[in-house]
Amino acid sequence: MAAFCCIMNLFAMASPLTSLVNDDSRYQKSFQLFLERSSEHQCMRDFIHNMLPDILASIGNGKSHINVIGVGSRAGGIDLEMLSELRLKHPGVTVDNEVVEPSSIQLQNYKVVVSQKPGLDHIKFTWNQMTATEFEEHWKGKKMTKKADFIHMIQMLYYVKDPGATMSFFRSLLDKNGKLLIILVSGESGWGKLWRTYSDELCNQEISQCVTTGDIKSLLDSGGVSYQSYELPSQMDITECFTEGDEKGELLLDFLTEVLHFSKTASSELKAGVLELLRHPDCSVESNGKVIFNNNLGVIVIDPLT
Repeated sequence: MAAFCCIMNLFAMASPLTSLVNDDSRYQKSFQLFLERSSEHQCMRDFIHNMLPDILASIGNGKSHINVIGVGSRAGGIDLEMLSELRLKHPGVTVDNEVVEPSSIQLQNYKVVVSQKPGLDHIKFTWNQMTATEFEEHWKGKKMTKKADFIHMIQMLYYVKDPGATMSFFRSLLDKNGKLLIILVSGESGWGKLWRTYSDELCNQEISQCVTTGDIKSLLDSGGVSYQSYELPSQMDITECFTEGDEKGELLLDFLTEVLHFSKTASSELKAGVLELLRHPDCSVESNGKVIFNNNLGVIVIDPLT
């Protein structure tokens, strides 16, 4: 395994491709376009309003105050919907909401939404512009003993070096009856096929960019950790990716590959191979002249350490 990692690191250093996360402005643009072209947030909302309430019902242990940590909260839209469901399940409680988000752009957007949204007086927001790893160091450095009743990590484990260690840390923060909620792309999605095929060329070896819920389940199974899991059907219109020079298509390709200016910097062989795979039935279906990518998500819910 060590030798394999060394080979991968050498390959990564030799690769001329630059990770999209190195350019926050373009990342945010591509992410916004992804949201416009996909049903991702809608399938999350369906889960939040139909399944999450039962999960939230068991937290809090009858307390009048609930502690929440959102890791990788982005602009807060999904966070606030979960907090709304929390309010419905636990009326009258006050909430301490720790927001962990490395992007200053997204964090500012979140603050603006909170300042304009009524009905949040029962929530105290603590803003942490930092990565999950930095938050862990910050928490340990301050020798914090506060426990959390609900922690959510939505679409963020791709950006940590060791997902297992990150999950273990945040799980250790859970209070009795607390819940750790993780959402990632499903191992059965088009992403899973793309990453399994082109992990050497596309996946940043310094982080866990190509992790899926299938990988997380295997990790939890090997550690004997019990969990509940759910599959969320989602799709994404990637038709524009197949029009040479299309500006939005190039942005979507950047997001799909997590490579900055993929169309301009990838070899012609890699670009052709990726585009062919994206059209393959393992990744997408073609209907009415559109190419619809399988963007299915997976949800994993973990209980506290015992």
